[in-house]
Amino acid sequence: MDYLKSGLKSVLGAQADSQQPTAAETVERLVERVQTSTLLDDRRDACRALKSMSKKFRVEVGAQAMDALIYVIEMDRNDAEIVGYALDALSNVISGPQDDEDYIEGQEEQDLGTQFTEIYIKRTENVTLLLDLLEEFDFKVRWPAVKLFTGLLECRPKELQECVLVSPMGVSRLMDLLSDSREVIRNDTLLLLVNLTKGNANIQKIVAFENAFDKLLDIIAEEGYSDGGVVVEDSMAVLLNLLKNNSSNQNFFKEGSYIQRLTPYFELQGDSSGGDMGWSAQKVSNLHLMLQVIRTLVSPNNPLQVISSCQKVMNQSGLLERLCNILMASGVPADILTETINTVAEVIRGHHANQEYFATVSAPSSPPRPAIVVLLMSMVNEKQQFVLRCAVLYCFQCFLYKNELGQAQIVQTLLPTSADVTTITAGQLLCGGLFSLDCLSNWFAAVALSHSLVDNPTQKEQLLRVQLATSVGNPPISLMKQCTTILQQGGKVQTRLGLLMLLSTWLAHSTQAVSHFLSIPTNVPYLTSQVGLAEGDEHEDLVQGLCAFLLGICIEFNDDSVPSFTRENLCQLILKRIGQETFFDKLGSVSKHELYSRAAQKPHLKYKQASEVLFDYEFCRLFKSLEGAVIRAVQPKPKDLVNGPESNMTVQQHSLLQQYKDVIREQDQRLNELQKEFTELKSESEKSQSHIEEMTSTIQQLRDQNALLKAQRVASQSTERSGSPSSTDINNLQHEKEELQKQLENLEKNLKEQKDSCEKLKKELEEQKEKKQAEAQKQEPLVNDSELIGTIEQQRQEITELKQTISRLEEEVKTKKEISEEKQKLEDEKSRIQKEKQKIQEELDSTKKEQEDLLILLTEQDNKLTTYKKKLRELGEKVEDDDEDDLNEDEGNDDEDIDEVEE
Repeated sequence: MDYLKSGLKSVLGAQADSQQPTAAETVERLVERVQTSTLLDDRRDACRALKSMSKKFRVEVGAQAMDALIYVIEMDRNDAEIVGYALDALSNVISGPQDDEDYIEGQEEQDLGTQFTEIYIKRTENVTLLLDLLEEFDFKVRWPAVKLFTGLLECRPKELQECVLVSPMGVSRLMDLLSDSREVIRNDTLLLLVNLTKGNANIQKIVAFENAFDKLLDIIAEEGYSDGGVVVEDSMAVLLNLLKNNSSNQNFFKEGSYIQRLTPYFELQGDSSGGDMGWSAQKVSNLHLMLQVIRTLVSPNNPLQVISSCQKVMNQSGLLERLCNILMASGVPADILTETINTVAEVIRGHHANQEYFATVSAPSSPPRPAIVVLLMSMVNEKQQFVLRCAVLYCFQCFLYKNELGQAQIVQTLLPTSADVTTITAGQLLCGGLFSLDCLSNWFAAVALSHSLVDNPTQKEQLLRVQLATSVGNPPISLMKQCTTILQQGGKVQTRLGLLMLLSTWLAHSTQAVSHFLSIPTNVPYLTSQVGLAEGDEHEDLVQGLCAFLLGICIEFNDDSVPSFTRENLCQLILKRIGQETFFDKLGSVSKHELYSRAAQKPHLKYKQASEVLFDYEFCRLFKSLEGAVIRAVQPKPKDLVNGPESNMTVQQHSLLQQYKDVIREQDQRLNELQKEFTELKSESEKSQSHIEEMTSTIQQLRDQNALLKAQRVASQSTERSGSPSSTDINNLQHEKEELQKQLENLEKNLKEQKDSCEKLKKELEEQKEKKQAEAQKQEPLVNDSELIGTIEQQRQEITELKQTISRLEEEVKTKKEISEEKQKLEDEKSRIQKEKQKIQEELDSTKKEQEDLLILLTEQDNKLTTYKKKLRELGEKVEDDDEDDLNEDEGNDDEDIDEVEE
């Protein structure tokens, strides 16, 4: 500080003791010194003083000295020391003196940095200059440049990302910093990349193709994986940014065999129980980020093909086994255990091999217990943390997702068996939670049990066989009877909602379950009384809405096997006791609720508090698919006309009419089946077409990326720089492109097969039509009734219209295929034009660079000439101005004489 004061005195001169200069005046004089001093040492001292003042006087230095500091960086670039001072001063102005222990950045300070950042990036040349400085190896220049760039990114990330994208080698220069042997630069570069890769898919792809995955995983390995420090955390943050919501990078990560390199990250240190691992706060943070990376690769929001391939690799590489070891280890922190359960859930979701492996995992206890049983014990235990119980339910749901074998195993534990009664089973835990006094356990158990019935009619019928023991001396009762009894006893909202969701899932698409439910006399009166109640609070409205939905299911899937509660009787009951409008209002109130909308978005149970736990994702899907069917089932049907054409028919005509009705019914059924098949084929064709377009787009992206990599390689060779993508990366891209082309050919082959199936269906429709016409012509003379003939003609017309529709759809499929081929040609032409444009742009850049070099040389020559003239004037020689020189070009010998004098 004494050195700074002495420097300021030399600049400002002697000051009176009674008058001290203000900070603004001091900065103004320093800026003037930077701009006017001819000696480099003077400018360097002024920049050093500005750097010191920028720590406490950000506003003054930023407002007055920013242009001068940028000018110094441009003109005195060869002097590393003065450039470092200028960069440090700008960094303090943008981000504040973060090395100061007393500095705490607030909202006003952050706004100040944003304003100065806008001023700095107003000229894109400033950002380009900063990117050029990153190539300097001198520590005094490179490290301040990295800090300044990081500060700019924190204040204006989107604008800086665009500047980096338009810079030809911007990303490459930043990625080269990760290879710097000085750890402080490498570590600060990681912070820079965290901000650079956030929310920009294009930059994420370019960074990934700059070998970012290799470099990041190497850094993680060098730092000790999860036992490493904050550097591992920063590396994981960059990795997470590159993979999140970016299917292209996810494919590249999987194809590059990087998933296998994550396995050592989850190796537990110490004994198998995990008791001696030493869970520091940094290790918890590191492991939490890595679990998020794995969840990003297998998130249900990703394309199904990406999820399945990643799940397969995680099983083969042993990653799933390591995760299960952490799951069953003791001493694991609660938040890591919760995130691990969620991660295992998404790794096994919908993948049969992974689900089968998870079913074989056992806890290291005596005796060993299956992992599923141990997790369910935590779920129904009200003393466990809420988020942990939600994670267990999500894991159980993922285990049963599209897993008919797993569903059967769970239901089997509820059925009578001769197994050891002392063994705790999943069924016992679910029943215990279903009938416990904790309402949240009731909801969890009911939802878990409902997932064993999703899309599985067989298990719905098997669950009807479950009998529960009651008090001593009383006969056992069925599980459905017990559920309805608890439901009718009232209780808390979560308990009733859970039971209603379980019963709705159980009865949907199962006539046998509906019959069993209706055979219990008190069920229908309870449902009608609940739906008919006056409006209560929002939660009671939800209960009434689910009761209306359950009653509608009883109508839709009713086979009239219970005489007192047939479809007609239930519809009349609703009209008389409840009212159609009231019924529809109560039913519609469910889908309008905020928690219903949140639960329907994604299967993961992400609740902040227990009061938000009301709906389940699978139930929301069921409600959405059946709501329309329930409304149609409840609406009254028009009665048959008593005085119609059939009343005047003879017995022979009536018999003939009945025969025609049977024929028409059969043909109508056949037509419906053919139409359904055609609809399915059309849907598959559209999916295939969409897949073709997606693959075509992917191929084009890979071609563009390949062209970009080649261009970068040429540019790097011309500047003798290393770090560009190797020929191996390009070969990998070419190999991936060939595989995608093969998939495209297979999809076209499938589309052709589907077209042949459509032709086959068309022929069957024509045969049906000819057969029907022949039968109609054979029986037509016997018919005298005009109404019957009109019905037959109407049916013929419908067949003709259906045939026309099929032909039109085939034409549409053909047209879409032609459009796709034409689009592919246009994309190829576009790719060729882009390559030519890239080549021309490279030549233009080269020309511009040569012109800039010439301009620099001319500027240097002009500066020298000006200096010589100034020295001659000081020596007393008469020197003409530039304008006079232009007028006296013929007298150029005078300049030569001046040069000789100077020499």
